[in-house]
Amino acid sequence: MVTYLLDIMEYADSDQVIEVLGGAVSTRVIRHPNRSFAFEVTLDLEKGSEHFSTKPPLHFHANQDEFIQATEGKIGLELEGTEYILLPGQDEYCIESWANHRSYPLELERQEGRTVVKFLLSGAKSPEVYELNTLFFENWYKYQEHVVRKGGKIDLIQALSTFDAGGTYVSFPRWVPFGRQVSQLIGIVVGRWLGGLLGYQPFYREWSTDWQLACDKMESSIFQRRWAVRSKPD
Repeated sequence: MVTYLLDIMEYADSDQVIEVLGGAVSTRVIRHPNRSFAFEVTLDLEKGSEHFSTKPPLHFHANQDEFIQATEGKIGLELEGTEYILLPGQDEYCIESWANHRSYPLELERQEGRTVVKFLLSGAKSPEVYELNTLFFENWYKYQEHVVRKGGKIDLIQALSTFDAGGTYVSFPRWVPFGRQVSQLIGIVVGRWLGGLLGYQPFYREWSTDWQLACDKMESSIFQRRWAVRSKPD
């Protein structure tokens, strides 16, 4: 018998919904007793056709296992160079920490007539300051929307700063010696240290529901603590 995270998630009418890219991506934040975060993600493949045509970058999470489970439509999961197709009715898939991966909706022609894809995404609890949580996803999603709306391009230092704050780092090709360690070091040095000196914040007030938590995290770094101004305007 398949157990869906929905069976143990705590749904409420007041659940936060993060909607970006003109409604192409809608993420419902759901409480989960044993996870750092839990989301129900809905992707509208017609609204987001131009956004979903390119796969997200390969990456890994240094401090947490991540879990994904399809509930509607087909999700592709590339894990250490192998593609897996996640289907409704299957158990959740555990993506272990430090594993190179990316997930994405399969193309419309492979969805058997479905134009909407849904999946559950969650992460293990972590004692680390730099972890995947709702705060990270809010800022990463809304930064991407900001870039699209302005017609610009992703700023590499900003991306590294935000990723590092979520304990997440871009994967290097397999042939790079100690690629994960090198990537994490670049994320820390360029994203956290240099980025902080140059004025890049991992979290922004207008994109952060829990600004006090954002300040707690930024105060942990001497390069970012100047952004931790706790008075948040309405």
